[in-house]
Formats: sequence, structure tokens, C-alpha cells
Amino acid sequence: MKEITVHAELANQIYILRGKKVMLDSDLAKIYGVKPIRLREQVRRNRERFPEDFMFQLNEEEVSVMVSHNAIPSLRHLGGFLPYVFTQEGVAMLFGVLRSARAVQANIAIMHAFVQLREMLASNSRLTAKLLSLEQKYDTQFKSVFDAIQALTVARDSEVKTIKNSSRNRRLCKRCMHKLPAIKDIEEDLGRGG
Repeated sequence: MKEITVHAELANQIYILRGKKVMLDSDLAKIYGVKPIRLREQVRRNRERFPEDFMFQLNEEEVSVMVSHNAIPSLRHLGGFLPYVFTQEGVAMLFGVLRSARAVQANIAIMHAFVQLREMLASNSRLTAKLLSLEQKYDTQFKSVFDAIQALTVARDSEVKTIKNSSRNRRLCKRCMHKLPAIKDIEEDLGRGG
């Protein structure tokens, strides 16, 4: 059960930026048990292992969006430096740079979280496609129902007649016209004795 909780916590630290699933360098540093500055230092020393599709630095606009979504506290909290983010491949490459027992366990957990997120996104896209299909199917059925209701409403309106009675108008259904004399008698009785 603890492993599932760990995966859920890690999945919450995976963001989609520039169309890629990434993790912040500060989150990875916590997971690996190193200071963020040490993690960036190791990456700088091994820059050839981290091409743009493995790791990239966020721009100020992306940081502002992440701050507004409470993903990160503030740029000042990050020491004024624009953070780096790592894709799944970049995280795997970090494993080769940060060798420790904790890094091995952390890397396995992170890979599971990326896979779990990928499966969840694939499942959601299948579900979305199915919902769209159902929506289109039922849209035509609902349109038929609404058309039928509208046709009934139009037909009913054509059956309604306006009858003038003293100072007010009454709308009565044609099929209720035979009750008109009884209604007039009741109104007269109410008017006299009422």
C-alpha cells in the first residue's frame, strides 16, 4: 500500500510542459536526497548526457504559470534561478549521474510513476473518445425527442382558443369548450354571492 501512495505522490510532481511530461529539478533533488544545487552541478558536469529532449530550463512565463497554479512557491523561493525540468529519459539519465542506494530506489519509483501517468492519460483519451462517440449518438436521439416535444407543443398551441369573458381573457383548450357554460355559471354565482 505504501508503494501505491508513493506512486500517487510522485504522479502529482509530474507536469506537462511544452507537450512533455516532466519533473522539476527541486522535486527530483528531494526524492534523490540531495540539494538542488548539487543535482544541477552534476548535470552541468555531464551536460552531454542531457540533450534538450531530456532536460530543459523553464522560461519566466512558464515559471509564472507554475507559480499561479501553486506548483512552485515563487521564483525567489528557487533562489532566483529558473528551474530545470527533466523528462522520463532525463530522469533515467540522472540515475547514471547520481549513484547511491537511495537514487536506485527513487529512480524505480519515478519510472513507475511515469508509466502509471502514461497509462492513465491513455485511458483518459480512450474514455474521451468513447464519450464523444456516445455524445454524438445521443445528440441525434435527443434531437428527435426535442423535435417531437416541439411538434406536440405547436399542435397543442393550435388547439388553444382565446375566449373573451367580461374584462379578462381566458385560454381554453378546444376539447374543453363543452365545459364553458358550467364555468360561466360558476363565475356568475361567485360574482353575485361572492
